[in-house]
Amino acid sequence: VQLQACGGGLVQPGGSLRLSCAASGSIFRINAMGWYRQAPGKQRELVATLTSGGSTNQADSVKGRFTISRDNAKNTVYLQMNSLKPEDTAVYYCYARVTTNLLSTYDYWGQGTLVTVSS
Repeated sequence: VQLQACGGGLVQPGGSLRLSCAASGSIFRINAMGWYRQAPGKQRELVATLTSGGSTNQADSVKGRFTISRDNAKNTVYLQMNSLKPEDTAVYYCYARVTTNLLSTYDYWGQGTLVTVSS
């Protein structure tokens, strides 16, 4: 299973970005997809996840500003980020909990995409 993320970049404070991540490979079912981030000198932290049943989990710091969504037909998860702040600057990692065609379940990570919020 591979996760391909894109959409990072440089944006001014108050601006918006949209990240996307597509999963491909030996996928029987995607149980959850989402995003984590890691800022310089800090541990990786949850941003938002979305289960196949539609349940979401978001960090308090992004509630009301970030929206996570999925296109199940495309095995793709999106993160719409609005009202970005300098403290949102980080490498954003796509995450997926996947049941493979061999009916084993694993956690997978994308390669990371850099989001920089700066004037």
